[in-house]
Amino acid sequence: MNSSHQDRHTAELHQMQRAIAGLLLHQDILDSEVGVALIKLLQAIANGDRSQGNALICLTAYGRFFKALADRNCSWEEYLIDRLLQAENPFSLQAQNINLANATGTSGKRLSPALVTAARQDLESLYVLYTCGQYIPQWVEQIGGKPICWLECSISDTQHSIVKSLHSQKWGELVDDLAKYYQQAGVGIFGKYRALRWQDRLMGIPHPDRVQIENLIGYEQQKATLIKNTGSLLSGKPALNILLYGGKGTGKSSLIKGLLNHYTNSQLRLIEVSKSATIDLPSILDQLTDLPQKFIIFIDDLSFEEDDENFKALKVVLEGSVTARPNNVVIYATSNRRHLVREYFADRPRPQDAGEIQMWDTVQEKLSFVDRFGITLTFEPADQPKYLEIIRHLATEAKLSIESDDLENRALQWATRHNGRSGRTARQFIDYLIGE
Repeated sequence: MNSSHQDRHTAELHQMQRAIAGLLLHQDILDSEVGVALIKLLQAIANGDRSQGNALICLTAYGRFFKALADRNCSWEEYLIDRLLQAENPFSLQAQNINLANATGTSGKRLSPALVTAARQDLESLYVLYTCGQYIPQWVEQIGGKPICWLECSISDTQHSIVKSLHSQKWGELVDDLAKYYQQAGVGIFGKYRALRWQDRLMGIPHPDRVQIENLIGYEQQKATLIKNTGSLLSGKPALNILLYGGKGTGKSSLIKGLLNHYTNSQLRLIEVSKSATIDLPSILDQLTDLPQKFIIFIDDLSFEEDDENFKALKVVLEGSVTARPNNVVIYATSNRRHLVREYFADRPRPQDAGEIQMWDTVQEKLSFVDRFGITLTFEPADQPKYLEIIRHLATEAKLSIESDDLENRALQWATRHNGRSGRTARQFIDYLIGE
């Protein structure tokens, strides 16, 4: 390599190192295994010559950088864009609530001009890392003395417009576009995942259930009510907590999970909370307050025993406390029990018992707990015509080649031998036929 090329490559290398050192808001982008490996690789390149020892150090550093990217199944450019779109920092957190065109949000908050300037400066620095990354293989080959592999960047027509812009434009020009993306898609874990679960903390669900509401046959009135209430939530109108009550296998849980697929490209997020974790509901709500996303807290198979602390926590959330429930959150719960708190005959007062009034208060508290949900949707067990309607629909969706009479006769036999007539039983029967 002649001296002019060497000088240019040295300048580009130093430019990358200065860009990393000068980040103001986005240091966390390089806090991961990939970012740490890159920093060590650049140091190895900057310190290296073509001696045997330096060549081995440089090749080892590159190997770790390459593997970190390969583990994520992405190129350096794709990694950088992905981390930028998921960034959770003062700019992204404020931008998701504030319209930059007006410089203020609905709450009257104003995005600091200094914050916008810092974001633009960081984007310019990150663009240096994006463009100069292409030189890394050349630098490593020169020091290591051997050809190396490089993960190529790819872009498809299905990717979001902001991704295409980041691949084709200078990043410093995209501050407004990036802020609009944060407003639409969210940031951090709520930007990356639409479905989450609570396990002492919020955790994303990479592959949520793909169930489609349109494929759930029956219970049309219940379905319409749930969709309408969720639409009100998304439009910023008052929305009610809902209890879905009915027999097992009637599709209550599937209907709630299907809302994510019904409202695609929206700010709807679904958070699954186990019955045993409802005691954490106040803490969960604190984390969701003031976020632009709309949240369904999904509690499946809800019921309580006497003196259950989880019952008390949910009661407080449903009834309200000193802290108001966020208007961007609703609770959708399913239960096989009409009365969510288990009641015993011993609970019922007898005339000779002392404290009769207090005992009836206890009974009434248990029986009226369900009334604290704004809407209760009842799911009756499927009768034979409805069960066979579900069977025929699922068989058509699966493109099964089977005579209608044979299909129905076998479906009825299956229901008799297994779990009775329900949507779940129908789904299991069709899956059995597909496997058969």
